[in-house]
Amino acid sequence: MSDQLRDQLRDESRVELRDQFFTLSAGQAPADEVAHYRAQVDSTETEFAATIDGLAISWHPTARHKSVRFVEAELIDADVRELFARPSEDAPYLAAVFVDPRELSFRTYENILPLDRLFTGVPLDLELTERAELAAGVHSFALRLPADARASLERLDTLNLYVPPLNAVSRGGERYIFHSALLADALTGAMAQALPEPLRDGFSHVNPVFRCNRFEPDDTNFHRHRDTPYYDAGRRHISRYTVLLYLTGGSAEPALDLTPVASLTEIDAFTCVVFDQRYEHEGAPYADGRKVFLRTELVFAAPKTEFTQDPEIGELFSKACYLTGESVFAPELARHADAYYNQVAAAHWNGLVPRTDSEPYVHKDFRGVRFVANGYDFWFSKSDKPSLTECATIALLDYFNCKIGDSAFRALCDTEVIEADNTDWIPAHLRDRPSDSAVAPIDKSLFFPDPEDPHDDDMCCPFHRSESFDATRHDEIIGLYEDAQTASKAHIMPAPVVMLGEDVLLDPDKFVIRGNSIHVLGKKSLTPVNFAACWNWGGFPDMYIDVESTVGVADFVVPPILFTESDDCYHLQFDFFRNSWMVEHEQMNIPVPKIYDGVRDDDDDDEDEDANFQDEMEYVLAERDRA
Repeated sequence: MSDQLRDQLRDESRVELRDQFFTLSAGQAPADEVAHYRAQVDSTETEFAATIDGLAISWHPTARHKSVRFVEAELIDADVRELFARPSEDAPYLAAVFVDPRELSFRTYENILPLDRLFTGVPLDLELTERAELAAGVHSFALRLPADARASLERLDTLNLYVPPLNAVSRGGERYIFHSALLADALTGAMAQALPEPLRDGFSHVNPVFRCNRFEPDDTNFHRHRDTPYYDAGRRHISRYTVLLYLTGGSAEPALDLTPVASLTEIDAFTCVVFDQRYEHEGAPYADGRKVFLRTELVFAAPKTEFTQDPEIGELFSKACYLTGESVFAPELARHADAYYNQVAAAHWNGLVPRTDSEPYVHKDFRGVRFVANGYDFWFSKSDKPSLTECATIALLDYFNCKIGDSAFRALCDTEVIEADNTDWIPAHLRDRPSDSAVAPIDKSLFFPDPEDPHDDDMCCPFHRSESFDATRHDEIIGLYEDAQTASKAHIMPAPVVMLGEDVLLDPDKFVIRGNSIHVLGKKSLTPVNFAACWNWGGFPDMYIDVESTVGVADFVVPPILFTESDDCYHLQFDFFRNSWMVEHEQMNIPVPKIYDGVRDDDDDDEDEDANFQDEMEYVLAERDRA
C-alpha cells in the first residue's frame, strides 16, 4: 500500500465518513445530523483510489463520489482493497465503493450483484400451491419451501445493499439487482409444475436476474408502468410474464393495482403473483409495515417469425438511456426518460404510439464545439467546417460518456435543455454559435520511434564500460524496448480515439466513410498493459526500460453510424439498439515505453516498483508473444 493511502486510512475523518454513511442509510438519524453529514461530504475533495469498469471509485463518499455501488472485493486492486467497507456480514465478499454519478453511462447504470453464494448448499425445494386465476393472464400462488430456504430469502432484506434507483421519482422505495442461477433454477422447476397448461407452452426458464425492492409505509408509490420485456433474438427468447415474489405480507388500497383487470389489497408473505407483461400496473407501500418483494420474469422460447426488428423502438430506447445519464446534470430530463421507457415497453405489445407532446434536446458546448443531441440523433453545423470523423468522435465520446483526463465527457460540457415540437430550429441555432475544433488527427506511429542501431562494442553494463556505455544502443536493452513497444502497439494502434492528458485526438484511418455510413474500426477486446516506471540502478538491461508517457485509448465496437447532410448540418444517427447489434466500449491507459539512460540515486529507490518489475516484464513479454 502506498504512503498516500496509508495516510488516508489513518485519517479518522474519512473513515468516519465511510462508516457513518451506512449508519445514516438506515434512516433513523435526525434531520440536522443528516444535513451536517452531507455538508462534510460536500467539503471533502480527495483522489479516487482505483478504477472498475472504467469508473473511478473512492472508499468513502466525497463531493464528487456520492453514488454507492457494491462490487466483488477481489476486483479492487489488492493494495487498496482493505480501505473499502464490507457492509454485509452475510456477503463479506462484496465491497462498497463510491462513484461519481456524472461518469455513468448506459453500460454502468445498473449494478448487478452476484448472490449465488447465499443459496449454495441451501435446500431450494420450492413448490407453488393454491393457484388462483385473478383475471385473464393473472395468477397467484403460495410458495412452500424449507425453513433454510425461507431464511435465505428473508436474509435478502438484511444485506444492506439497497440503493435509490436512478428514476427514484417514479419508482419510490429502494432496490438492488442481483443474479442467482440457483434461485432461478429452483423457481423454474416450481413454475413448470404449477403454471396452467396454456402458460407452459414454450416456457423455458425464470430469468436469473432479480430485483429486490423495499418500500416503507411512507414511501411513494411505484407509479403505473409496463415492464419492458427481456428479449434475446439470438437465442429466440422473450419474456411474457412478470413474476412478483412477496417476502413480506401486508395490506394497502390496493397493494398491487392491475386495473382494470385485477387488484390485491391483502398479500400474504411468500405469495407469488404472475401476470401478463401487457398489463400496466402500480404498486403501493403497505400501510402496516415494510414491503419487500422480488421481481423477475418468465422467459419463453419463441418462433423465429415472432422476432422482428423495429428501428423506431430501438431509437426510442436509445433516447431513454441517453436522457437517463443526462438527468444527472439536468433533473428535468428524468420524466422524459421514464416516459420513453414506458413507451418502449408498451410498443412491444401494442405497437409504437408517437408522442404528441414536445421532445427534449440537449444543446452542448464541448471546448467550443457545439452540437445538439437526443441520444439517437446528433447534429453539427457545417458552417464550422468539421470533418465527419470529428463529428463521429465527439458523438461517440458523448454517447459513451468517455473519460478525458480525470473527468467524464459530459461533465466537461456546458449543457442546455431545449424542448421543441420538431427539429427545424436546430440549423439556425447552431449556425448562430460558431464552433472551434476540439479534436485533431494524430499519427500514432510517432509514439513508437525506431531504436538506435546497436553499438558494435561489447557493452555488458555501465560498470564494465562506464565511459562508453550507451543504454540506447545496447542490444539487449533495445530488444526489451522493442518487445515493450510491440505490447503497447497491440492496444494503441487499433484504437480510433486517443487521449493525451486532456487532449482528444483521432486516428483518421480508423474511420471509414462508405455511402451514408461511418464505420468505426477498432479492436473487439483489450487487456490492460502496464510498464514498471522504475529507475536504473545499474547492471541489468531490463532496468533501462521506463515510461515515456501514458496514452488513453478508447475502443468502440459499434455498428456503422448513419449520417445525412443538408446545406447547414451533418446529422448523425446512432442505431445502437437494433436487435442485431451488440455495442461495446472499452477505455484504458496504456504506457508508452522509452529507454532510460541515467543513474538513479539511492534515495529514489522504490521498493514496490522494484518488487513488481519482474512480473511486469513477464507480462510484457507474454503480450509480445500473443501479438
